Amino acid sequence: MEQSQATHTFHFPRLNERAPDFEAKTTHGAKSLKNYEGKWLILFSHPADFTPVCTTEFMGFAKHHDEFKSLNVELLGLSIDSLYSHIAWVRSIKEKFGVDIKFPIIEDLSMTVAKSYGMLHPGASDTSAVRATFFIDPKGVLRAMVYYPMSNGRSIAEFMRVIKALQKSDESGFATPENWQPGEACIVPPPKTTADADSRMTSEHDVTDWYFSKTKVK
Repeated sequence: MEQSQATHTFHFPRLNERAPDFEAKTTHGAKSLKNYEGKWLILFSHPADFTPVCTTEFMGFAKHHDEFKSLNVELLGLSIDSLYSHIAWVRSIKEKFGVDIKFPIIEDLSMTVAKSYGMLHPGASDTSAVRATFFIDPKGVLRAMVYYPMSNGRSIAEFMRVIKALQKSDESGFATPENWQPGEACIVPPPKTTADADSRMTSEHDVTDWYFSKTKVK
């Protein structure tokens, strides 16, 4: 006799589309996606409170909090734990490590937000959110997302770099190369016609070939 297998429906948001709306309780009161209009938002999930890897990540975000704020970026954490668990964990981090968590954490006991953002991966766990990170722009559009396994911590410095690169591309219209850092040259969009390709070879950009050129952007 065959056993029926439980089926799960998991939704995954898509880049360059509006991020899923949410309304949720947090350690700083009720929050919704609308609260972050006009600002960049980094929404990130962790598997559980009071776990060592998550603790290091939260301290990493907290230590960069002021720098994120200077870039018009807000931070918002999430796990499938209660508000009281979040509060106790935040207090523990401050007491044991001397780090103040100044950003809110979503209570998601119903897993509503986690499901809408594709934070639940059945291969990892049906009841814990994996280490997912979403970069949402001031218009509420999802611009980048990164998933890490439950066993390995994220690089907050890389997320800082990604935000700066996204903002530079929005300001200039240019792409950024691998491991781009502020102050470095950006990539000029490739020509779209043969005439443009010919003129590109004699342009003022740093041209390696007709399709590959860089330029400094203030």
